[in-house]
Amino acid sequence: MDLGPLEERLGHRFHNRDLLKLALSHASIGAASNERLEFLGDRVLGLIVAERLHADFPDEPEGGLAVRLNALVRGEACAQAGEAAGLAPYLIMASSESGSGGRRKSAILAGACEAVIAAVYLDGGLEAARGFVLRYWQELFASLKTELRDAKTALQEWAQNGARAQKSQPVYAVKQRIGPDHAPVFTVEVRIAGQQSEQGEGSTKRDAEQDAARRVLLRLGLWEE
Repeated sequence: MDLGPLEERLGHRFHNRDLLKLALSHASIGAASNERLEFLGDRVLGLIVAERLHADFPDEPEGGLAVRLNALVRGEACAQAGEAAGLAPYLIMASSESGSGGRRKSAILAGACEAVIAAVYLDGGLEAARGFVLRYWQELFASLKTELRDAKTALQEWAQNGARAQKSQPVYAVKQRIGPDHAPVFTVEVRIAGQQSEQGEGSTKRDAEQDAARRVLLRLGLWEE
């Protein structure tokens, strides 16, 4: 596989291409997979995003920064960045996984993107990793609103105080937990009496709850992305 075109898209020429190959290797091929790099990449991404948010929102309190951080490092954001970077054709996976649409699966693409961030960091340092993140998170940063409320809080306020004949508290339930202990993916369902339920995903139960609440707000036209 010629990785040169991918390196051009990543904005980094690897000294050790084995790192890039490992970052692209899905667990379906065996022991030599990208899971450990995914663990590291998640932390590197968090640092870079937190650093940028700290600079861009000097008057924002900690809680507001945390909400923005969660929006930018969740699986959907990583999958979007991985798709924009063109990772899918280069993923190394078992034929059974590829044949079942593995290259299009959001969780796989998100994990590979985090692993690539770690590979770039290990090969070229923090500046190289920052260059990749700021390139492929540019639209995500631009989409952040000046005011961004916590989705769970907004949904609870609507459920309790909105002009609804049937007021009730949102109820959250974990439906699934997959992935290794160091990089779990939670699926949480939120239910409100008289409303269609929604499910969300995240690396923590709280993130998944936030994602589920956000989906309800989007469907109801109460939230803008």
